[in-house]
Amino acid sequence: MKKTAFYDNHIAMGAKMVEFAGFQMPLQYSGIIQEHKRVRSTVGVFDVSHMGEFEVRGAGAADFVQRMTTNDVSKLSEGRVQYSTMCYDHGGIVDDLLVYHLGDAFMLVVNAANIGKDFAWLKEHLAPDAELVDRSDETSLLAVQGPRSRDTLKKVTDAPLDDLAYYHWVRGKIAGLEVLISRTGYTGELGYEVYMFADPLSNGKLFDAIMEAGKEFDIEPVGLGARDTLRLEMGYCLYGNDIDETTNPLEAGLGWITKLNKGEFTGRAALLKAKEEGLRRRLVGMMVDAKAFPRHGYEITAEGKPVGKVTSGTFSPILEKGIAMGYVPIELAAEGTALGIVIRGNAVDAKVVKLPFLQK
Repeated sequence: MKKTAFYDNHIAMGAKMVEFAGFQMPLQYSGIIQEHKRVRSTVGVFDVSHMGEFEVRGAGAADFVQRMTTNDVSKLSEGRVQYSTMCYDHGGIVDDLLVYHLGDAFMLVVNAANIGKDFAWLKEHLAPDAELVDRSDETSLLAVQGPRSRDTLKKVTDAPLDDLAYYHWVRGKIAGLEVLISRTGYTGELGYEVYMFADPLSNGKLFDAIMEAGKEFDIEPVGLGARDTLRLEMGYCLYGNDIDETTNPLEAGLGWITKLNKGEFTGRAALLKAKEEGLRRRLVGMMVDAKAFPRHGYEITAEGKPVGKVTSGTFSPILEKGIAMGYVPIELAAEGTALGIVIRGNAVDAKVVKLPFLQK
């Protein structure tokens, strides 16, 4: 298994380590609920260096990225970031990703478990006037998330964070290290993601510098466990659970990043057909009144009959209720629809609710 540049930091802080996507990663430190509430209340730091980073260069880079992703890359300019998906010809999702316009290149940030698959897919379709390079192993990434994330980072960088708009990035220094800071994240809170492209072995002090800066805000390191509960409270999709090659972005509620009118892109014909024929199912949010724990794979019922499976589920530390997402027939997708989720053999009452679960 691989180790990130911050492995020694995790061990020193008492992290419970697990295997994830070929990496040794921290699952939790003080505990999932405490870490979750820390991010919602002040600030937490995540090591997400397991994510993949691809660089696309060349005269045809913009056209290539435009053809391979569903969002409209022509709307990007240097300093901006875009959330998008890549689709197969049949409309299923290869991955969801971030697209960074770096000025002279694009950076594609992909999910850790999909690095090999995504790179092969892009390489297979690479235009002759574009160059694709996998920078994942030489890139470290920390997510600094929470209401006091800006206050924390301003203590260790002179980058103009006050003026940094959502889904924009800027270059700067932290602890003397060159970094790229973007106002992005997977928690729904004010937050930033800090990329380092230097020798990963020298990056441990980046973690230490941020932890020291956030002491007055009771900053805590946060593991994969709370990362998952935080994103689910916001209704954010997780690849492999809520979206995959069997789901298309329209039924997954990602039509807002699927620009069918931008021109040709991979999967467009299939998505146009699906839209014209009408969606048969939709990914919905469901809330359980009881203090129950819906989990991935649990059966969803309507009037006692199975109608789908939970794709993601947990107990919300903030709402103190069970929350879940899953695909149901389109006629059952309206807000307020009564459903059931089978938990330990019993169908627990649930209802379809508007996403995100946590209304900010």
